[in-house]
Amino acid sequence: MESTSSDDTSTLIGRQPVLEALQRKDLGIEKVMLQQGASGDLIGEIRALAQKRGAPVQYVPEARLRHESDGAAHQGVVAITAPFRYQEVDEMLSEIAPSWGDVKAKKPLLLAIDRVTDPRNFGAILRSAVAAGVDGVMVPTREMAPLNAAAIKASAGTAPRIPVARTDDLPRVLTQVKERGYWVVGADGTAETTLWDAEWDRPIVVVLGSEGEGLAPDVAEACDDLVSIPMRGPAESLNVSVAAGLLLFAAARPRTEGTAASSEPATPGGADE
Repeated sequence: MESTSSDDTSTLIGRQPVLEALQRKDLGIEKVMLQQGASGDLIGEIRALAQKRGAPVQYVPEARLRHESDGAAHQGVVAITAPFRYQEVDEMLSEIAPSWGDVKAKKPLLLAIDRVTDPRNFGAILRSAVAAGVDGVMVPTREMAPLNAAAIKASAGTAPRIPVARTDDLPRVLTQVKERGYWVVGADGTAETTLWDAEWDRPIVVVLGSEGEGLAPDVAEACDDLVSIPMRGPAESLNVSVAAGLLLFAAARPRTEGTAASSEPATPGGADE
């Protein structure tokens, strides 16, 4: 069964409804909550499908499920759906450039986001990514803002236009994309190389860190290079979505030079402002 829903999410209650939702490729799953100690074939299948789709699985007390289901019979399982379906990383990368030769020829521009927790920042980053022509986005499954209605609104409705994939291990994925032929560049305010001096004319993954902490150490270690944004004024840092826009358009510049300008130039502001 399904409980009351909002513009952001809907709540699915019970083993069979959650299982069927996980089997649907067109439905976004924000997270799955299982009762602590729950067992059985359907529970195991739900857990396996959720993990395969990159949907976080949380083990919670029965009282939490009772609250989430508004007192309905939950059978130890509740899922939160979202208005967006995440892709698997391999699926997304194969669609963008399936081979090493394709990566070298197309020079895709990818974005990885490490633990941005505010949906509005997430949405604003995606808006810049779409505008800069980013081919795909990778995010961690944990400590990451949901791509919910608030994020989609902050993106001015552009978020569904770009593929977003989730992973349980972002440092490992960054290592794997390097093996596919990408150069991984992380944003770090202390880096000696600035975004003006970086070599962007190659297959690139731009990596952004969290609002307060920046890149996690293992994510920074997985990068080939770190770049900073030089600031002349007394501000110590920029909002992560502003930094994203600067870095992504610096990376996009060699991809747009010499090409015809868009017939629909960007307009300052937007429907959400």
